[in-house]
Amino acid sequence: MKRVLQFIFTLVLLVMLTVTIRASLGENVFTAGGRLWADWWFKATLVDAYSGFAAVFVWIGWRERSGLARATWFVLLMTLGNIAIAAYFLLALKDLEGPGIDGLFTRKAARA
Repeated sequence: MKRVLQFIFTLVLLVMLTVTIRASLGENVFTAGGRLWADWWFKATLVDAYSGFAAVFVWIGWRERSGLARATWFVLLMTLGNIAIAAYFLLALKDLEGPGIDGLFTRKAARA
């Protein structure tokens, strides 16, 4: 299961980086946002995405023990979205011992 998740989150990371870079080359994100803001589907999509990012942050905030790590991941989630989520999962999966994923759903051990 660990390898399956690593494959999935690597794919998510690569796809998101590709489409984000492609979109950035076509138009500045702030210019696009200003143009799209009048569209209610754009607003609904933003609320949906950021609600999801906040929900994932609740888990990351619980899992991380350091206030600095929590703050860093919050900023990364709110600025990079699914790119940051994929990166977090890949880092968390790398830290797990063995092929299982049980440690993914527990808090990180306190540092001595």
